[in-house]
Amino acid sequence: MSKKSNQSADGTDLSKKANQSADFGESTKSTENAKTMIEVRDLYKSFKLPNEKASGVKQALTNFAKGVKGYTKQEVLRGINFEIKEGDFFGIVGRNGSGKSTLLKLLSQIYTPDSGSISVNGSLVPFIELGVGFNPELTGRQNVYMNGAMLGFSNKEVDDMYEEIVEFAELHDFMDQKLKNYSSGMQVRLAFSCAIRAKTDILILDEILAVGDEAFQRKCNEYFNMLKKDKKTVVLVTHSMDAVQTYCNKAILIQDGEIIEDKGVQEVAQKYRRLNESEDTEYEEETENELSNNYINLKATATSSEDLINIDINVEELERLEDPLLGFEIISDSNQRVFRWISDEKTKEILDFSKKSKFHFELQNIFPVGKYSLMIVVKSRDRSKTYGTVSPIANFQVKPTNSYQWDTLFHPIEKFEIK
Repeated sequence: MSKKSNQSADGTDLSKKANQSADFGESTKSTENAKTMIEVRDLYKSFKLPNEKASGVKQALTNFAKGVKGYTKQEVLRGINFEIKEGDFFGIVGRNGSGKSTLLKLLSQIYTPDSGSISVNGSLVPFIELGVGFNPELTGRQNVYMNGAMLGFSNKEVDDMYEEIVEFAELHDFMDQKLKNYSSGMQVRLAFSCAIRAKTDILILDEILAVGDEAFQRKCNEYFNMLKKDKKTVVLVTHSMDAVQTYCNKAILIQDGEIIEDKGVQEVAQKYRRLNESEDTEYEEETENELSNNYINLKATATSSEDLINIDINVEELERLEDPLLGFEIISDSNQRVFRWISDEKTKEILDFSKKSKFHFELQNIFPVGKYSLMIVVKSRDRSKTYGTVSPIANFQVKPTNSYQWDTLFHPIEKFEIK
């Protein structure tokens, strides 16, 4: 049997959908009419790094006479400009040493700029280092009240929120122990649980998702979802492009103290990933594998090019399969499912594996740079019986290219053929 389809997952003709990829991603214009919360204009910041030490007054005078400054000027930020509106979830992205932390400390008024201006409209609370101000000689309970006072809460207000703080941190049995006996993860959980109670117009969060265990990070994600839903103004610094794409409606990419991308969240995420891809990165060859059991022999290959992902699946029936279906998933190297295909959702044709069947798939390559694996399953259409499943059965790479690829809402243009 042979059947071709030129339709996407929603049944739309490919010819009509070929140019719709540019519509993916969240609009950055939804807050354009809101009031400005932070405005940064032509910002410069540098530091003086000592490189010669004068051993005494005589040496210092000699250096001065010779014009030896004794320090090197390091330009950290150069000509930074951006604007954050009320309700923006604003991402700041960059590799280590790019100037992100310096920018956060300038926004938080910890540093002062060499030139340029920062205007902040409203109260601002920075969570640059969780747990700053905690005393290791005090108990967890005492630190909660001390931290609450630092955040501007009265004892009565801390009394009212104390149980919520402890429950969020999951530290009921440890609150009367000294903080120095806590693990680093326990301290982070307590600090974060206190910090999110702050009353503020603008939140600045630095690498919150890089700390804590998986359960804690889920709570961070839930908190971020709440902030986004409530249209809070948030500045997020992170190396996680998943977090940027999930939460942020605007973002900038900083490299060597300058903004090199600010057009949109997807553009920033893609360019950041490319910065982290070494030009001489060696990619593994695409692999193939097979499954053989009492029901089927199954073999698959997956290859990628700049424009297409090609997947070939061969199924041979060893025992009569009743009303079977074929499905596969593409899994990213972060263990996220990015694409799924199930035969009874894509075609009304009943599959017949009594003779060797070949499936060929062509997917538009809209996936971000990285490694991917293929998981395949053969089941009965009522899902009551599994004839075979294997993961991974094939692996492939998406390599850096000069063309743009979308990173979220993976709905590639697809073709498939059954022979």
